[in-house]
Amino acid sequence: MVDGRTRRRSDTRQRLYEAAVELIAEQGFSATTVDDIALRANVAKGTVYYNFASKTALFEDLLRHGIALLTDAFRTAVEGLPPREAVDALIRAQLEYIRKYRAFAQLLLSEMWRTNREWQQTLILLREQAIEVIAETVQAGVDAGELPADLDVRVASSALFGVGLVVAVDWLVFQPERPIEDVERSLLAIVRRVA
Repeated sequence: MVDGRTRRRSDTRQRLYEAAVELIAEQGFSATTVDDIALRANVAKGTVYYNFASKTALFEDLLRHGIALLTDAFRTAVEGLPPREAVDALIRAQLEYIRKYRAFAQLLLSEMWRTNREWQQTLILLREQAIEVIAETVQAGVDAGELPADLDVRVASSALFGVGLVVAVDWLVFQPERPIEDVERSLLAIVRRVA
């Protein structure tokens, strides 16, 4: 059972994550200060430092938190499904996740292109965790004969992850009025032609 103090700390950290991701998505990491984050989260600056050693530590923890949520969403989506249905479920889970955590998705997409950041190694490892769930699903499809035997599972899994991320961000930035079912249908049509 979670006590009140643990719950409050968790809630505070969540507010700090949300404030940090919004600010960093709006103005970039370098331009975002701890003061900005504290103000946006409606907490004292000391609260930020009580929870995180630095702005960089907060950001790395934010990456861990956000990608863990995505990985959990992937695992939940594929549970008990045959491979082809599981691939469809992964796509839907990714679209839903990105719709819910739009600012984080934009931030993740931009950070994956930057190779000079202190947290690049952390990001690589975290991205790999999410892609591993996709790879397990794709490999199950290859093993079951539902996907081509010569399919490069690692490349296909990275492609599914990347295409889903880019398409979802593009959808939410440029066509937010478009229903998720429409985007999902179009994305599935591309994936099914390739697979």
